[in-house]
Amino acid sequence: MTVHNLAEYVKYHQEKLRQQDAASQSSQYTTSAPKKSRGVNQLHSKHSFNTSVVEASKSGKIVVIDYFATWCGPCKVIAPKIVEMSQEAKYSDKVDFVKIDVDQVSDVAAEQGIRAMPTFAIFKDGEKVDEVVGANERAIRSALDKLVA
Repeated sequence: MTVHNLAEYVKYHQEKLRQQDAASQSSQYTTSAPKKSRGVNQLHSKHSFNTSVVEASKSGKIVVIDYFATWCGPCKVIAPKIVEMSQEAKYSDKVDFVKIDVDQVSDVAAEQGIRAMPTFAIFKDGEKVDEVVGANERAIRSALDKLVA
């Protein structure tokens, strides 16, 4: 589009916005419910910890928390394996995976007694039921398999 004056430019973009609004309103009623996101979600506050972990686990979900630090080598090694685990069929519908940076959300880490990274806390029914300290994929799977079965 070649713009010769400001009025043409404004008119063109207003029309484009109207078309986008009309399209989004018509599709609003035809879209299905959003699919559950897979993967590991990062929590950034104590409030998100309470809603995502404690409340979700009270509703019957198992929640795995990866307490990590950006400077932690073993945390970087285990992180892709946790993402893979979160996408496996046997865990995807029964287990929520989240991660908390202990330097960003230090109040939650202190409240939960986290002293080493990585630490994996497993919650069920609003309570911590298991904990794995270190980048031990086999131990994490073992702890989860006991609860999922």
